[in-house]
Amino acid sequence: MKTSTSTFLESIAMRVVFLGIILLAPSVFSQQGYNPRKVFDPMFDINTGTSYRSASGQPGPDYWQNTADYKINASLNDTTNSISGSEVITYTNNSPDRLDYLWLQLDQNNLKKDSRGELTSGPSMNPNRFYGGDNITSVEIEYNGKKTKADYVITDTRMQIRLPESMKPNGGKIKIYIGYSFLIPPPNYGRCGYLETKNGKIFEISQWFPRMAVYDDLIGWNNLPFLGAGEFYLDYGSYDVYLNVPWDQFVVSSGTLQNPNEVLTKEEIKRLQQARESNKTIFIVKSDEINNPDMRPVHNGRLTWHFKMNDTRDFTWASSKAFIWDAAKVNLPDGKKSLAMSVYPVESSGDSAWTRSTEFLKRSMEIFSKDWYQYPYPSAVNVAGPVGGMEFPGIIFCHWKASGKVLWMVTNHEIGHNWFPMLVGSDERENGWMDEGFNTFIDIYSYAEFNNDEFGVKRDGEYAPKGGNPAKEIVPFLMSPHSLPILTYADNIPGKYEHTLYYYKTALGLVMLRDFVLGKDRFDYAFRNYISDWAYKHPSPFDFFRDMNNASGEDLNWFWKEWFCKTYTLDQAVDSVKYIDGDASKGSLITIENKNQMVMPVEIEVKESNGKTGRVKLPVEIWQRGGLWTFKYNSTSKIDSVIIDPDGMLPDVNPANNIWTSK
Repeated sequence: MKTSTSTFLESIAMRVVFLGIILLAPSVFSQQGYNPRKVFDPMFDINTGTSYRSASGQPGPDYWQNTADYKINASLNDTTNSISGSEVITYTNNSPDRLDYLWLQLDQNNLKKDSRGELTSGPSMNPNRFYGGDNITSVEIEYNGKKTKADYVITDTRMQIRLPESMKPNGGKIKIYIGYSFLIPPPNYGRCGYLETKNGKIFEISQWFPRMAVYDDLIGWNNLPFLGAGEFYLDYGSYDVYLNVPWDQFVVSSGTLQNPNEVLTKEEIKRLQQARESNKTIFIVKSDEINNPDMRPVHNGRLTWHFKMNDTRDFTWASSKAFIWDAAKVNLPDGKKSLAMSVYPVESSGDSAWTRSTEFLKRSMEIFSKDWYQYPYPSAVNVAGPVGGMEFPGIIFCHWKASGKVLWMVTNHEIGHNWFPMLVGSDERENGWMDEGFNTFIDIYSYAEFNNDEFGVKRDGEYAPKGGNPAKEIVPFLMSPHSLPILTYADNIPGKYEHTLYYYKTALGLVMLRDFVLGKDRFDYAFRNYISDWAYKHPSPFDFFRDMNNASGEDLNWFWKEWFCKTYTLDQAVDSVKYIDGDASKGSLITIENKNQMVMPVEIEVKESNGKTGRVKLPVEIWQRGGLWTFKYNSTSKIDSVIIDPDGMLPDVNPANNIWTSK
């Protein structure tokens, strides 16, 4: 997801390390009361499995999804800052339903003056505000051997094609021919744009062609309009892309270059091959070679770069004559190799800046591949440009001024999105937490693995803002009357709460499951199983919940409800300590209480006057029948203190009652 470009460095840090807006807490702790029937709710998930989506959370034996294959020819005009193109979409209806009409997404229309995104974004005081949008010049369809003009209607960021005859189910195919153009926005207008640099413009081109909307077994056509905050939901397919640019520009993209001999010199091809075998960064184009015409195979006119990519839900690219270009080998777990590359202007180079970008990208890809699922594509590239931080299959955009820890964090975060949602293809527009929160969660553990935690992210206090305690820092947000459930559409979340909810709360919930509820082994096995089950597919939130329940061997519905679906808060307390027969040496009866609606397992530390310290772990099931629980502790002397959650793992809203002392 893009970051604010007005304060890009601050926003990047916010995005990756959760510097979300923390709300002021009420002065009096909320006493919600506790009803076990609310959280241990037998009606939470009553839907049975289907042949499409099994009760275990896996895709069912008849799971289907439609396919969209694209052949695109596009031309970049670097004088008018515009793209003109034509595409042929081969759309396959794998569903059991006939389709009487098709829906496509026109994301650039969000920049129109009268778009829903514009009209819901508040007043603009900029008299020179940029307005753009797609100019659709032609739409034709080819079905059953007949090619005709399409009957289509454009509504904001969506286009409906009304078919003259129904598209057949179970493998029916149609071709859609579209001609289009649009103006590339300047910086600060989203996920696509251009930037003026010393040696020329950098163009970052995304959301740049009409794309098929998803038709699925959950709601049919997914037609939420693009308003800017909610991101994307796309089908998988293959891309065959031809990009025509001025002769002196270099193009990098999601896909694999098919015609290097036509667009690169022999020396550049040789250096790329060296990079594929090198763990150290190799320069393909050096800073002192940027304006050297000998680095191009021709010295005038234009060149067409041809790329292909398979099994992908999107395709994005960047172009500039100002690029320094470097690369290095990525070592994957099964012995295969990938290639990490970076392109950036001279203004971004430096030993503490973009000169380390490929190192950062390479190690992130290796860590995520080892920990969760192997990176699936032949290459990845990091582009320095006007977009503060945005992810696409095989390519990421990071801000050209980022450096040091910020560049590491944003690179690590954006390439992590190649696992969520590029590999596990969740619906970002409805469930942004399934990509932002999951990706943030895997970021947490990769920080420490990079160069023995070189940037001190873990040492600074795990992943909490400014080195604090993550569980404690989210408490003000949880207690705020403005708190929202994680299961809230992205466009329904006020911008100042977005990072706290989607990134921070989601990731903290998974951390608590991994480190406190399930343990590393069971959580990691279940999470890897979920990734493998839904790679290149479209999981729903309940597919995730069920998959984790089954693979971990735990009914976690109480947790999914309280943390993801509701705004419950946690208040565990020590109620009393009594000695058996008044004699501490015979043992103690310790009573604890769950005062608010959220529940969690309990860990208690007991310190005795004779210096002995012990810990007791109690399962979440102690709260199934009520909010008070008494257990026997085998004390041998008087108890000095009893502390609930001694390691501060949980977001308890009233830590004062977590402690009982003999005083």
